[in-house]
Amino acid sequence: MPVTKAVIPAAGLGTRFLPATKAVPKEMLPVVDRPAIEYVVEEASRAGLRDVLLITSRSKKAVEDHFDRDGELEQALERKKDEARLGRVRASAELGAVHSVRQGAPRGLGHAVLCGAAHVGDEPFAVLLGDDLIDERDPLLPEMLDVQARFGGSVIALMEVPEEMVSMYGVATVDPEPVLAGRRYQTVRIRDLVEKPPVDEAPSNLAIIGRYVLSPAVFDVLRRTQPGRGGEIQLTDALRELAQAGDEAGQPVHGVIFTGRRYDTGDRIDYLKAVIRLACERPDLGPELYPWLEEYVASGGPKADG
Repeated sequence: MPVTKAVIPAAGLGTRFLPATKAVPKEMLPVVDRPAIEYVVEEASRAGLRDVLLITSRSKKAVEDHFDRDGELEQALERKKDEARLGRVRASAELGAVHSVRQGAPRGLGHAVLCGAAHVGDEPFAVLLGDDLIDERDPLLPEMLDVQARFGGSVIALMEVPEEMVSMYGVATVDPEPVLAGRRYQTVRIRDLVEKPPVDEAPSNLAIIGRYVLSPAVFDVLRRTQPGRGGEIQLTDALRELAQAGDEAGQPVHGVIFTGRRYDTGDRIDYLKAVIRLACERPDLGPELYPWLEEYVASGGPKADG
């Protein structure tokens, strides 16, 4: 079946960004002049997935409101004939049909995905994590959708990371030979997965990043998956069961090894780097910002100011 739906977990507390996220959802923190979550929904929409389900919590109403129309604001901009801002305000509401369901308790990514079961039904679907922004110049999701259409089962985005960082990610064991060659990104068969292994026990440096195209079979596995690392229901544990069952269950798990530009907005330093990089590349901001940044660095930066 073709993939038409995307699930975006957005129920996390955002503790790494406190106190900014005490009253503002972390997904609404601006990346230049748009909230991070809008980049993710836009990515799904560009890939043809215009039926989007947000997994939220009671403190995330602002996320839901962002993808709704704001008649009062639009009328004010219309009266001012501010067409540029009016277009940007309306853009978020035109990305697709955005729905939401609440995750009652923070029980892990696996549980968040399971909250989307009723909406997804018996169809393959995509999962996009809001902390990972994929540069639109390096499209990843369309290639993952193509791999899923070819082989069925589930597809996970992987990325090579430095060995000392593997304990921060889920890590994959893969077949040595790629399944598909001559494509933008290499496709491999995944045989096993482990969540945040110690560095000396990691089977590879291929880390799971926040993009998945999943078979609906994952829901049945998640329903019986016991809490794992951190006392949470881990999506990695459920996908590990599917990967180990492999051909016997008719549910292969493949990995697409991403080599493009990715911005981790879940970490404060990486978030700031993402804002700076994307702002410098904007034609309306870069010509002024980049020379200032060069001058600031050349002057010694904070040392000069101190």
